[in-house]
Amino acid sequence: MKIVVLDDFQDAVRHLDAFARLQENLPHADIVVCRDSAGSVDELVARLVDADVAVLIRERTRITREVIDRLPRLRVIVQTGFVARDTTAHVDIGACEARGIVILEGEGEAISAAELTWALVLAARRRLPQYVRHLQDGRWQYSGLEGGTFPPNFGIGVSLHGDTLGIWGYGRIGTILARYGAAFGMNVLVWGSERSRAAALADGHEPADSREAFFERADVLSVNLRQRDSTLAAVTFEDLSRMKPTSLFVNTSRAGVVAPGALARALEQGRPGMAALDVYDTEPLPQDDPLLRSERCLCSPHIGYVEQKGYELLFGSVFAKLLDYLREKKWD
Repeated sequence: MKIVVLDDFQDAVRHLDAFARLQENLPHADIVVCRDSAGSVDELVARLVDADVAVLIRERTRITREVIDRLPRLRVIVQTGFVARDTTAHVDIGACEARGIVILEGEGEAISAAELTWALVLAARRRLPQYVRHLQDGRWQYSGLEGGTFPPNFGIGVSLHGDTLGIWGYGRIGTILARYGAAFGMNVLVWGSERSRAAALADGHEPADSREAFFERADVLSVNLRQRDSTLAAVTFEDLSRMKPTSLFVNTSRAGVVAPGALARALEQGRPGMAALDVYDTEPLPQDDPLLRSERCLCSPHIGYVEQKGYELLFGSVFAKLLDYLREKKWD
């Protein structure tokens, strides 16, 4: 049996306890780990053509009908996390079902993404990346964010206490962020479904009166929406244009919830004042992407879920399901 792990950019999987348990239970399996993305469909097919099992790390790899049709040997897709059951899915579920390919999904957790979101908030608000970069160049207490299109004193950074934290999407991650914000002395303002706003109110937070007021009032605004048909391009240029020139827009959920090009355009006009992102329309992010090159945008390489404890949970749960499935089918 051949198992192929795709897109393990950090070479992390081989060093997990979960991986060691998989090897112990499948001593004769050929397990291959690919550390970079396939540059084309042909390259992806070449990596998987002899595979019985493909292991996907979240949504890093798109398994389309074209790919599936060219992989007659593939029998199982191991998905760390969940596969969306709509047209935004990165795996063509219908094509898998037609071929009898089993999809095994693992458990996820919200803490790692919430903590990374808060790290981006703190770093962006205190201009930490800029100060560190200029310090390495010998410039003491210099952020470079001053004059020109920036508001006065924009570069010195601002504390969070007393400001308003806007949260769109009061789910697992949103509720954690609300607790973080409250612990930092922020006022928490929530937008989303009627159910989300009611839950926020029950937790002692303020539901926004309107979508317009939500974007206008937030000093830090975090989008925490699942990407599905109903949330595609949910955040528009008009929404972003309502934000303050000193505000921070944060997206660590999915890039598709923001209308294409809207954030880059809004940052150019100075509303919001800054953005912090962990997700992008194209990943890995191209070096010429305007968001990566913008002084107003702090970019991290989609590492919200990339964390030791979270990885052990993701891979541990799904590898256990794989082993159970193989035992049930008496396949080794």
